[in-house]
Amino acid sequence: MPLTNAAAKIHDALTFPIAEVPEYGAVQEIAPGILWFRIPLPFQLDHVNIYLIEDGDGWAVVDTGIKTKKAIDMWETLFDGALKGFKLTKVIVTHHHPDHIGLAGYLCEKSGAPLLTSQTAYMSSRVISLAPQDFGSRYYFDFYRSHGMSEEAAGLVAIQGNEYLKLVDNLPPTFLRLLLGDQLTIGKRQFRVFTGDGHAPEQIMLYSEADKLLFAADQVLEKISPNVSVWAGEPNGDPLGHFLRTLRYLRAEIPDDVLVLPGHRRPFHGLHHRCEELEAHHEERCDRIRAACAEKPHSIAELVPILFTRPLDPHQMSFAFTETLAHANRLIRRGEIEEIEREGKKFCQAVA
Repeated sequence: MPLTNAAAKIHDALTFPIAEVPEYGAVQEIAPGILWFRIPLPFQLDHVNIYLIEDGDGWAVVDTGIKTKKAIDMWETLFDGALKGFKLTKVIVTHHHPDHIGLAGYLCEKSGAPLLTSQTAYMSSRVISLAPQDFGSRYYFDFYRSHGMSEEAAGLVAIQGNEYLKLVDNLPPTFLRLLLGDQLTIGKRQFRVFTGDGHAPEQIMLYSEADKLLFAADQVLEKISPNVSVWAGEPNGDPLGHFLRTLRYLRAEIPDDVLVLPGHRRPFHGLHHRCEELEAHHEERCDRIRAACAEKPHSIAELVPILFTRPLDPHQMSFAFTETLAHANRLIRRGEIEEIEREGKKFCQAVA
C-alpha cells in the first residue's frame, strides 16, 4: 500500500546502505556475514527478500519464497551459481504467508536443515494446507456479501482472491518453536526473538543488539505499508490495533540506529521514523472512514474505494476489503463509529 502524503514527509529521514536492490540471481552482502537476495513473486509486489546469516560452517536462511515454478527455478539457479557449495543449517520462517513459508518444505528437504518458526505460523500453514477448500467456502462468500460486496465480486474474491494461500509446499513433520523473548544463537551472533501482530499473528523478528541488526519481516517496510486485514474466521478482530501496538513496542525496545532488514524492498536505517510514519498513515485512513461515516452509513464495500482508488483484481480486492474492515473495526473499538444492520447487510455509521 503506498504512503499517504502526510506520512511520506517522514520518509525523508530514512537512509539506505545500498541504494539499488540486487538483480534476481545475484547475492548482495549487506553486513559482515549477512547476505541478501530476492525471490520473485507473481503479484504486484513482485519479490520477497531472503537473507542468509553465517552460521559456523554454513548459513541460516531467513524466509523462503512462494511455491511457484519460477521461484523454485530461481533457487536452483542460485544453488548452481552464487550459492554453489553453500550449506544451509537452519530454515527460519518469519510468518505463515505463502511468500515467506511457501518453500520451507522444499529447502528443508533439499538441505536437511531444521525448520524454525513460531507455533502460530507452523500450525496456521498446516491448517490451510489440510483444508484449503474452506477458504473458498460459502461462509467466506457470505462474509463478503454481508458487508455489501456484490454477489459477482464476492464469488471471485472468495475463490480467486485466496488461491495464493495454497502456494505452499508440504512442511516438514517437525519444527523448532521460536517464542517472544528467546535467545537464538546463529554462528557468533546472539539474536533476541521478537514477535509482532497485525500483519500476521506471532510474526517472528530477530534483533542483534551487538551488531545493531533487526530482521523485521513484514512488520516495518520502506515506502509501503504491510497489509493489515480482518479474516472471516475472526470478523470482529482488531488486527490494526495489534499492528500499531507492535510498532510502539519496537520503538520502546529497539534503538533507532539499527539496520532494518525487511521482508520486501530495501534495508534501511530509521526504524523509529518509519514506525511513526506507519502510525500516521493508518490514522489518516481512519480519518477518511470517520469522515465518510459522519455523512451517512457506509458498508465496508462502499468504504473500499475511499481508501483504495486504483482498480483492483480479485487478489488485491480481498486484501483491500479486509484491510478496510480492519480500520473500521479499530474505530469501532475506539467508540468512534458503530456497526448497524439493515436488511441483512452491515453498515458503519458515526456514533450519535
